[in-house]
Parts: sequence; C-alpha cells; structure tokens
Amino acid sequence: MRKIEENIFKVLMIMSTVLISSTLFWIIYTIFSKGLGSLNWDMVSKIPEGGFYIGKGGGILNAIIGSLYITVGSTLLGLLVSIPIVIYINIYAKNNSFLANITRLSYDILFGIPSIVYGAFGFAIMVYMGLKTSLLAGIITVTLMIIPILVRAMDEAIRVVPEDMKNSVYALGATRYETAKIVLRQSIPGIFTAILLSFGRAIGDAACVLFTAGFTDSIPTSLDQPAATLPLSIFFQLSSPIQEVQNRAYAAAVVLTIIVLIISITAKIISKNLSKNKI
Repeated sequence: MRKIEENIFKVLMIMSTVLISSTLFWIIYTIFSKGLGSLNWDMVSKIPEGGFYIGKGGGILNAIIGSLYITVGSTLLGLLVSIPIVIYINIYAKNNSFLANITRLSYDILFGIPSIVYGAFGFAIMVYMGLKTSLLAGIITVTLMIIPILVRAMDEAIRVVPEDMKNSVYALGATRYETAKIVLRQSIPGIFTAILLSFGRAIGDAACVLFTAGFTDSIPTSLDQPAATLPLSIFFQLSSPIQEVQNRAYAAAVVLTIIVLIISITAKIISKNLSKNKI
C-alpha cells in the first residue's frame, strides 16, 4: 500500500514538474518567436519616433532606461528601510516578542496585496499632494511594493543563522550592533538573493507604475518628469493597430524576459558561491 501511494505521488510530482516547465518554455518560445525578429540595435538604442502609440520608427531605449531608473532607485530606497527593520526584529527585539511577530504578520499581509493596490495608493497620495506622474512617484510606489519582499526574504535568511552563534558572539562581549554586523555577514547569500528577487519583481511590474510613473517618448532627466517602463511599453504598444508599433512591444517583451532570466540565474549562481565562501 505504501509503495502504491509513493508511486502515485511520484507520478503527480513528475507531472507537475513537466507542466510547469512546459508552460515556462512555451511562454519563452512565444515571446522570442514574435520578438527576436524585431530586436536589433536601433530598437535598443533609439527612442520612439512620432509617438509610442502611432510612430512607426525608433525603439524602446526610453523604456529600458526608465525601467532601470525606477528599479535601481526603488531597490536602494527599499534597502534603506528594510535592513533596519530586519535587524531590529532579529537582534534588538526579544525572540517571539509581540512586536516582532506583529511586524512579520504585517509584512506577510503587505506581501500578498496586489501591485495594482499599491499603484492606486500611490496615485491617491499624488492627488492629495498635488503631484503629477513622474519618475519620483514611480520610485516611491515601487519601493512600497518591494519593501515587504525584502523584509520577509531577508528575515528568513537571518533566522537561518544558528542561535548558538549569536549567543557565542554575545558571550565574547560583543554589543548588539557588532552582533548584527556578524549576522548580516553570515546572511549575505540570502540577502543578495532577496535583493535580486525584488529587483526582478520591480522591473517586471506594470500595475504599480501605471498611475504613478506615466509614459513618455523621452528619457527622463529629472525626478519630476514622467518615465516609460518596459511593462507599460508592452501594454500600450501592443494595443496599437500599427504593426511597427506592435513589433516594438514584442521587442520590449524579449528584453524584459532576458533581464528577468539573467537576474534569476545570477541570483542562483551568486547565492551558491557565497554560501560556499561565507565566513
């Protein structure tokens, strides 16, 4: 009987793996088969000519640069907020204290909120403060979305550090601040993975920046200017009736997919190497 149950679950696991893998490869094949033909140097080195929705010439450079601006800015800002929170609930707060538990619960809830809700929240703040769609608004809204990802991922990475190691550091007379530095050093693989995962989530999200960052044919030169992103470039240009504009959307999809794949593979490789070499 046990052998039969084991074989049934083994078959189910194999079927699930094949289904997920096939879906992934099918998505990648569809995107690349439609977009690779349109992807060339002009596509990634020029901005749209004549309007992103009706212009037949140009490329997606504005969307690439805008995505990098928003993603890098929001990731750095998110780290400034997330690291102190994680250090506090793991080093300064008592184990299983009410404050630590309620903080983790709060970020679990925030983690599950759809990105469109963050976009609507950011838009409401913009309206209240009299702001317009801009690069700064996009960075702030995306930061709010990825902070729960950073906090929960880094929290899990730090909690893996053995409690005996923390006690040993305290026994040597180290302060909580010195202990926090040692714990963070031991958690570098998990922290780096959390950063890359949040980076990938930020660069691939469209709903969060739909109402806040706006869209433009130009590359923003200041924080108060609107910024194009690759997800919105795909969203807007794919709905155009002009084939050349749709080709830009498919090219943007290829670029975005490549970036996300590189981030995922890099996170895996670096995390593995850091795990071997951490001290």
